[in-house]
Amino acid sequence: MRFIVSTSVLLKQLQVISGASSSSTVLPILENFLFEIKDNMLTISATDLQTSMVTSLPIEAKEEGRVAMPSKILIDTLKTLPDQPVAFSVDTKTLAIEISAGDGKYKLSGENADDFPKIPVVDNVSTVNLAASILSEAINKTIFAVSNDELRPAMSGVLVQLNEQNITFVSTDAHRLVRYRRTDVGAEKSTSIILPKKALTLLKSSLPSDETTVSIEYNNTNAFFQFGSINLICRLVDERYPDYEAVIPQVNPNKLTVDRSLFLNILRRVVIFANKTTHQVRLKINGSELHISAEDLDFSNEAHERLSCQFEGDDMEIGFNAKFLVEMLNNLNCEEVVLEMSSPNRAGLLVPAVKADNEDILMLVMPVMLNNYN
Repeated sequence: MRFIVSTSVLLKQLQVISGASSSSTVLPILENFLFEIKDNMLTISATDLQTSMVTSLPIEAKEEGRVAMPSKILIDTLKTLPDQPVAFSVDTKTLAIEISAGDGKYKLSGENADDFPKIPVVDNVSTVNLAASILSEAINKTIFAVSNDELRPAMSGVLVQLNEQNITFVSTDAHRLVRYRRTDVGAEKSTSIILPKKALTLLKSSLPSDETTVSIEYNNTNAFFQFGSINLICRLVDERYPDYEAVIPQVNPNKLTVDRSLFLNILRRVVIFANKTTHQVRLKINGSELHISAEDLDFSNEAHERLSCQFEGDDMEIGFNAKFLVEMLNNLNCEEVVLEMSSPNRAGLLVPAVKADNEDILMLVMPVMLNNYN
């Protein structure tokens, strides 16, 4: 088995799918890419059994065949080569691989392709098509709030609720929650699936930034994403997602409107002086003034800043984890934000002051108890 391909083209494709492979000590075959040649097309697969990525590219080849190649050494070698044609020769009996590039020859040993896990195939699926930019935006807006708690597997992914009128993406780690809804897209039938974090991270890094259409097919066990020459297949999180609507407070008479970037920069400065475990900041609202403060009693560190704001409601004091607020404000792209609150011990809602066309985003953050210093 012999084929010729450009180093830069091959490297680009391998780097896109390499995140799906696994450094598994139990199944060393997962540290390999599966190379398959048929009709002058090279198909390359990577998998960790939960998530798989497949890409294909045209090449020059005289015969068909398949072999598993070690992923790390292959990528490391291609990274150091200039852009030039590179020839691969594989001895199908011994699985010895020889790579010829310019004046260099490199030898490595492959693995039997039959040992490589079977990539799941599409059957009994429903389909929805989304622009890559919409899917990318939905992932960026929600993935940061996904839980890392292994004891709560349902929250280890993003809930996607599909219906005819809209598609809603939800993530939560029990301290904060994000609900991102698109009203310019819909699906033929209503259903809910939970997409795992790893698959979404891989999508985030490989999705094109344009209007390329991403075809999403899903059944009860897997989701299949197809765009350009890339296919990503992931096993769905098979759990019941918590009833997130029940935790969103409906009556929030206290509404604080502030400039998003000013608020964000103040929080970034003030949190430096906060307790390193709780990252607690205190928001004290008096009329049209917002006082933001933090302290770390162990080190006698303190910070106080003032910001003018618009406020409807009774003067109040409330504490939040500043790291959560910073991440949320970072993931909103609007000039002004509204923080809606009911009382110091109830969740606060962060929303854009002006709603963007076709999208509805709500971020919820739980407060932290304040120690009463003044």
